[in-house]
Amino acid sequence: MTIEHAIVRTKPKPWGSLDLRPWSLASTRDGPIGELWFERPGLAAPNLAAPKTALLLKMLFTTEPLSIQVHPDDAFARSIGLANGKTEAWYIVSAIPGAKVAVGLNYPRSAAELRAAVTDGSIADIVHWQPVHPGDVIFIPAGTIHAIGAGIVLVEIQQHSDATFRLFDYGRERQLHIENAIAVATAGPREIQLPAERLSGARTVLTVNSYFALEQTDLAPGSVWMLDAPKETWLLAIEGHAQLGSTRLAPGDAVFLEADHAEIEVGANGLKALLAYPGPKVNPAALTERGAAGASCVSHASPSALPAGLETAALKQSETPNWLL
Repeated sequence: MTIEHAIVRTKPKPWGSLDLRPWSLASTRDGPIGELWFERPGLAAPNLAAPKTALLLKMLFTTEPLSIQVHPDDAFARSIGLANGKTEAWYIVSAIPGAKVAVGLNYPRSAAELRAAVTDGSIADIVHWQPVHPGDVIFIPAGTIHAIGAGIVLVEIQQHSDATFRLFDYGRERQLHIENAIAVATAGPREIQLPAERLSGARTVLTVNSYFALEQTDLAPGSVWMLDAPKETWLLAIEGHAQLGSTRLAPGDAVFLEADHAEIEVGANGLKALLAYPGPKVNPAALTERGAAGASCVSHASPSALPAGLETAALKQSETPNWLL
């Protein structure tokens, strides 16, 4: 039984930001920070090692474009000695006007054509760029060529892996991984991502696949909820405040739970949060309303609340892990 206030590890990146507010007060005097990794407390100290989590929760802050890259699937990753591949999803928290991401190519290419585009730098022109706005969700299955543009703050949930093969890096003097990238890349357009589906007034399933489910929760001011986490579960506050057990939640705070449950008392401004846990099925009983603070408890959720067809859709997504927004 585990309930932990996640610690935050900063990751310097050349494309990162010098201002992480309001999400973090971490120092940037040594250079820009590109990523915040949310981790279990024991993972920060070798002598207090906690079990490795299946999922990795991050926030990314971009002031320059990231590299054009691709991640391997499990089979390829294991063939080169890695534990697993990397499928991920992004939730756009904020984006400047004109901000964009790239997902897939604008039309199919052969491996030779892809290699030529990498060599002459034209790959930046043949990826499919799309504008993004706060609240957008983008699913990036392993094998999808992708990039994140400048001026974006996003949350990323992913398989716990740092397996990244860079194809193009805008002249930065960082290592490229062209052979492996071409070997694992799907050199063609994105497919259509299944739309988000509202599970209840407080829960929206943003994406679900064989690796994880990602939900947005919108909890009313003064309401009280029970969060049930039979498996590894992450909750990240985006807007508002709440009390989860002994932990005070504000934007940028994350909690890890496993084989446990906790009461959430929502503050006066409500709480918008992201909820993530392993797939391939949505957990309809993950969040149960208990009533208003100070009132008698009333349950407003049950497993039967799952909309018909949502679990079927999840299985279809895991069988064809190539659909995108």
